[in-house]
Amino acid sequence: MLIDTHAHFRAAMTPDDIAGIMERARLVGVERIMAVGCDPDTNASALRLAAAYPDRVKAAVAYDRSLVGADAKADDIRLLIQSAPVGQVTAIGEIGLDFYYEPETVESQQELMESQLALARELRLPVIVHSRQAEAETLALLAAHAKGWSGEPGCIGVLHCFTGEEAFAWQLMELGFMISFSGIITFRNADPLREVAKVIPADRLLIETDSPYLTPVPHRGKPNESCYLPAVAELLAKERGVLVAEIANVTSANATRLFKMKEVL
Repeated sequence: MLIDTHAHFRAAMTPDDIAGIMERARLVGVERIMAVGCDPDTNASALRLAAAYPDRVKAAVAYDRSLVGADAKADDIRLLIQSAPVGQVTAIGEIGLDFYYEPETVESQQELMESQLALARELRLPVIVHSRQAEAETLALLAAHAKGWSGEPGCIGVLHCFTGEEAFAWQLMELGFMISFSGIITFRNADPLREVAKVIPADRLLIETDSPYLTPVPHRGKPNESCYLPAVAELLAKERGVLVAEIANVTSANATRLFKMKEVL
């Protein structure tokens, strides 16, 4: 059994679209999904999905770096969480920094991320973090966050869709964070990333699709969805020299602990 720890859903998806995604995931053993928001559209969709599939889906809500300048406030995210049924929202995310696509908003991105980290400390919720070409700044913010964290040890958060070097991964893990790998590790030019994936301790390892993006090999050319998560698990198992069942077991246990999901039996 597998858990997709990062999937995005859009409001334009119909109930039939969602039902199809959920059934195709179930048929290949993906029993739980973390529906992750990053803007008003995906936040609302994550909450709707978690309400429709309470035994299979948890929600994360947040404003990501693309909302800088759009009057995005951490207080809006607080209200979303407080208005949802207890236990439906189990993380704040996706938040983070992207200096590749939005280099002109460096300072504002950091301010938005910092405000949502403060909210995560207040509510004792894990964070789902994005970082691209912003490792030093990400580490600085997360180090301050970790220093003030009073939530459950080992449940501070995850760097999702990890693409960095080994040193960055170890710095994150020293702060208590988990490391999540997406379909990128199946790409032909991802040898350096696969080397990093080999050395992540089992108790810090997560997997995800980041759907509808980053479709793994051999499904390239199709919109990504949770039913393609086994390709990530299979590649990780091969690189680490273990059975796919071991990857499934450890990543599901880690996701269940971090995101307070119902255990997969």
